[in-house]
Amino acid sequence: MMPVPSQDVVTARTPGVDLTRCVVVAIDVGKREALAGVEDFTGTALCRPIAFAMNRSGVDAMVAAVTEAMPADPIMVRVGVEACGHYHQPVTAAGVLPVSWELVGLNPAWVTAQRRVNGTARRKTDAIDVAAIADLLRAGKGYALPRPGEALIELVAWVAHRNRRVQVRSGLKNQLNGQLDRAFPGLAGCLADVLGTKVGRLVATEFTDPARLAAMGVTRFRRYAANRDIRVNVTVAQRLVEAARQALPTETAIVARTIAAADLALLADLDGQVAEATVRIGELIPATPYAVLLTGPGWADARVGAYAAAVGDPGRWPSHRQAYRAAGLTPSQYESAGTRRDGKISREGSVTMRRAILDLGIGLWHQDPAARRYAAGLRERGKPGGIIGCALARRANKIAFAMVRDQTPYDPTAWEMTA
Repeated sequence: MMPVPSQDVVTARTPGVDLTRCVVVAIDVGKREALAGVEDFTGTALCRPIAFAMNRSGVDAMVAAVTEAMPADPIMVRVGVEACGHYHQPVTAAGVLPVSWELVGLNPAWVTAQRRVNGTARRKTDAIDVAAIADLLRAGKGYALPRPGEALIELVAWVAHRNRRVQVRSGLKNQLNGQLDRAFPGLAGCLADVLGTKVGRLVATEFTDPARLAAMGVTRFRRYAANRDIRVNVTVAQRLVEAARQALPTETAIVARTIAAADLALLADLDGQVAEATVRIGELIPATPYAVLLTGPGWADARVGAYAAAVGDPGRWPSHRQAYRAAGLTPSQYESAGTRRDGKISREGSVTMRRAILDLGIGLWHQDPAARRYAAGLRERGKPGGIIGCALARRANKIAFAMVRDQTPYDPTAWEMTA
């Protein structure tokens, strides 16, 4: 018999290996329960699927059942767990499963594709998922689960918390703008962003009743704002006061002011939480390999933290190409028998990674002269804004990945001609 290859290259097609002594344990996790299928590398089931609770006693019972079912002298035991949000984390934590078992993670997209290969794409049950996971494990698919340091784990949590608050704040602003339109018709036409400017926030907070602003007049309004450290341009003040004088009363104005006041209090609380999260992210970045990215143009705490949280342990990516591919920013495949979608990106990947890389590209576009020249050249060639944004994101990811890998501060001359 040939020497047994290392575990990471053993598949069902590996020659010279006793496939009946190689075991796969396919685990489909849920919120409270999970299902494990135990097979050898020939596809023979060694026992009935094992249902177990997602707690310590349940996992211990599953391990005991698998140990009893598998051969007495197994060459290897490969365990695969589909990444399902956070539900898989109790099973994949260090020390939960035997150390001798090879534990790998599986992308849900792989499992979906394998179900399609198995002819069960439109049906999704635990048993069908277990069969798909087992097929992938026998084919050698799966990635080593990352074990990031404590600082990076906390950073990921704070970035997710900040993103949720930013999303809630965006929705609240849209609702608040609607209430302001009812309380103060014409206000939105005076300022490009009512809630994004100091004077707009002042009017939204103190002057949702336009009659009060109209009675105050331009001079007194500017003095009122100055006492609160807000400088208001004369033209802007005149425009606001004139809009207040011309505002038509609405039947919902009174209740809209009440609701707007409550929304403004909630908005202030969200602003505080976003600021707190940003500060904490800035405190954690220096303890991670991503601190070097702060030397990049346009890359501050929020952008660097988002990229660090999306990429995670940089050692799990062979190169920047795999990280970029995981973002789903690569062109979609042309299907000869379907509708042509030339020029479309696939968006088949991590939304978090995609947003982080695109945002990194925007920062580079705004602050780096070489990136601006590169973008200008693309625009001269007739490329649309979306293509330019993806190109800058690819460039930013390549630079950021190299900086983290080599722990080298940003050097504009090193990337002057990078395409």
